[in-house]
Amino acid sequence: MVMENLFFKKNISRVYDLKGSARSRYNSDTTGKDKVLLDLNLLETLRTNPIFLGSKAKRTLERAVWNDTSFLASVDVMDYSLLVGVDEDNNELVLGIIDFMRQYTWDKHLETWVKASGILGGPKNAAPTVISPKQYKKRFRKAMSSYFLTVPDKWTS
Repeated sequence: MVMENLFFKKNISRVYDLKGSARSRYNSDTTGKDKVLLDLNLLETLRTNPIFLGSKAKRTLERAVWNDTSFLASVDVMDYSLLVGVDEDNNELVLGIIDFMRQYTWDKHLETWVKASGILGGPKNAAPTVISPKQYKKRFRKAMSSYFLTVPDKWTS
């Protein structure tokens, strides 16, 4: 499969691969320009340097995420990510959904059941790392909406 280069002719200073999960989603090696950061890296950064979107940009992002995740769930796809590039020179975010090829097949159903049961160790009834496309869609939407804040304007003060 060939995909477009989201960052072509962009001056991207940070890249995040976001799944909407906190489990194993921190990259401790953040040195270098080409490091891909994860959800917990973004949350750590947001504490001191939040990413604000205008209300129109936020609605556009949420609509795009809603539509894309609806389609992906309808064809039983899960485990996709939102790739976010930060272009600080132009105050732009470059976004795209990636890794959308993994379907929730019988082996993933089995993995979900085994991990949730605690048969192979780990805490029983802990949130499984592999979840159904419907659950994945819900978690993904909620996280993406919370990661990007709407800048206050004269109508929200």
